[in-house]
Amino acid sequence: MDQIDRMILRHLQADARISNAELAERVNLSPTPCLRRVKRLEKSGVIKGYATQLDLKKIGLSISALVFVQLTINSTDNAAKFEQAVKSIRRVQECSVLTGTYDYLLQVVALDLADYEKLIKGELANIPNIKNLESTIVLNQLDVNFAPPFAEN
Repeated sequence: MDQIDRMILRHLQADARISNAELAERVNLSPTPCLRRVKRLEKSGVIKGYATQLDLKKIGLSISALVFVQLTINSTDNAAKFEQAVKSIRRVQECSVLTGTYDYLLQVVALDLADYEKLIKGELANIPNIKNLESTIVLNQLDVNFAPPFAEN
């Protein structure tokens, strides 16, 4: 990966819908070589995909929470069963594997507090082999422009 690839990634992170012609101009390439580079970055897995960010409150999901999960025994089998169960819960946006006291961190959304309670008590707490659930409600989330350290070049 060279400096031009890094510039391409920086511009795509800022605006994934940028046209190839505009991207090529910004990184000082002609459109064909620029597109070849983007395709190579996609094929190699550096670019995992493109996504649309939603304003959750505008679609009725006013509660966002972080849920810390501790398994009774963190074995390969228990972890696989937990992860499979979590994948089937539509309100879970992200699931991260952790080190330390907790084994997982879930980012979840809900319509309101009653819906959140139903999610915790009716779905998450019923997953086998959970020792402890601890959650915190997100009060506000800032929009930040994440750029990997190499993107400064």
